[in-house]
Amino acid sequence: MLCLRRRAFRWLVMMVFASPLWPAHAGEHAFPFGSELMLDAAPMRGSKRVPMLQIDENGAASIDLWCASARADAKVGDDSITIVPGQIEAAQCTAERLSSDQDLLAALSQVTGWRRHGDVIEFLGATTLRFRLMTN
Repeated sequence: MLCLRRRAFRWLVMMVFASPLWPAHAGEHAFPFGSELMLDAAPMRGSKRVPMLQIDENGAASIDLWCASARADAKVGDDSITIVPGQIEAAQCTAERLSSDQDLLAALSQVTGWRRHGDVIEFLGATTLRFRLMTN
């Protein structure tokens, strides 16, 4: 009987110490709503700007492109995502940067899925786009 009590006590202690790990593990794989995601790419020559994306739980998204910015609507599921970009806000940029903005918006509009590996969020579609969660 004493052995059974010791086992039950050990099991209880183990569960108490392990329980805080479950929510952390679940949060690691959840979509980071409201967080800034930075495209995993080097800045274009002559600039320090890198595209960023933020999606709120209500589906409102803001996209800072290579040059301009845009609003979008997003629907995020467990492993699916749909992004419908709106109009680009006018900005004075080179033709190269405006073309890159259009290419990135086209790639985002073709995204159909997502997956998360720690601070890296990949958008899956015709082109896989890697974003990093801004943790500062």
